[in-house]
Amino acid sequence: MSVTRRSLLAAGAVSFSGALGALFATGTPARADRGYGPLLPDPRGLLDLPAGFSYRVLSRAGQPLRSGEGTVPGNCDGMAAFGAGGGRIRLVRNHENRTTAALRVPAVDGLTYDPAALGGCTVLELDPAGGPVSERVALAGTAVNCAGGRTPWNTWLSCEETEDRAGTAGYARDHGYVFEVDPAEPHRLGAVPLTALGRFAHEAVAVDPYRGVVYETEDAFVEPFGLFYRFLPARPLGGRGSLRAGGALEALRVPGLADLAAVDRPGAEFPVEWVPVPDPSAGTTPVRLQDFGPRGITHAQKLEGCYWDGNGVYFVSSYARSREGAAADHQGQVWFYDPSRRRLRLDVLFGPAAGTALPGDSPDNICLAPDGGLMVCEDGGGDQYVFGVTPAGDVYPVARNADDVGTPGDPQWGEFAGVTFSPDGRTMFVNAYTPGTTFAVTGPWR
Repeated sequence: MSVTRRSLLAAGAVSFSGALGALFATGTPARADRGYGPLLPDPRGLLDLPAGFSYRVLSRAGQPLRSGEGTVPGNCDGMAAFGAGGGRIRLVRNHENRTTAALRVPAVDGLTYDPAALGGCTVLELDPAGGPVSERVALAGTAVNCAGGRTPWNTWLSCEETEDRAGTAGYARDHGYVFEVDPAEPHRLGAVPLTALGRFAHEAVAVDPYRGVVYETEDAFVEPFGLFYRFLPARPLGGRGSLRAGGALEALRVPGLADLAAVDRPGAEFPVEWVPVPDPSAGTTPVRLQDFGPRGITHAQKLEGCYWDGNGVYFVSSYARSREGAAADHQGQVWFYDPSRRRLRLDVLFGPAAGTALPGDSPDNICLAPDGGLMVCEDGGGDQYVFGVTPAGDVYPVARNADDVGTPGDPQWGEFAGVTFSPDGRTMFVNAYTPGTTFAVTGPWR
């Protein structure tokens, strides 16, 4: 897909400009301060990386789970890394399984919400040398577990990206919830939906570690598009299981702005309002269709990745298409909300197309890089990359999926998802969605 990018970093705002063909399309070496150089073809045909970097395959869909509970599920999506003491790491990993998934998350007693649903989470534990030593189910019987986010008390919030009700698609229970997963001992929390966080097509969450507020994105690609939410817990920062105590769900309104896609000036800032959600359970009407009053609410197409950065929260609009009802076209936005100032700022803008074939469309999962910039997973057409944005605003390639899952004459590469770093910043973990593969990437990270 064709894109242009503009590059600016002012007061923390990142935007892309100029065609970065030399960086992405021709493989011209990047400057030392712009990443790690060109990507080199992988002889194994799995993951192209810069010189000096290497990867290890930690898990592959279809292999036996080390716990003996069944087979490693497919559709590996959102993920986070947790320190487990003594140099060990636990990776908790979502599986975005729909009703047709070939490799379901095995149902396990005490961890299964709806036996008819095929999604959930698995936990992969690594020894101090980075080798996998255990792999087990942490949540089962949930549906379309896309992304999520970690909590300050070291649990994982897994998001169902669906609104299906009981009786739909064979499900026995309502779906569209967030579930809290304890990577250390999943049975402590079981499979209990956090109903107060709303029932909608959840994508990702980020928790403010100072105020306890939970921010949530809604992935809706058809009109009416999704909303950006905040949840005010009744027990803020209460620890494991505290979100079950309930709270208030609100949606973001930018006065005078009905669709975030209309903003095309990186660095533009807006005051925001937070409006109570009339019915978070969506008992009769989906949340994004509910009546938010005469001033309406602010929507955005394909709201996806969400990540706390220390002072505020980043969130992604993966794309917007006017032919589908969006206010304007773009191939990706990254927004930043500053809760102390109650201001929303457009930091990153992709597109529209400008005639030069480059990767870098449809950003999805994001996380902070060790250098303080961003890592972004690509989920668009053609080649699939993980790319970085330095604190100085430069874009650089980090990895390319070299595993062709297409057919002769029609190559296809699965999207990247779940990018995250080890607690010491020395290892990047990332999933290839198809075929479901979890990688550990090591090298001279700055």
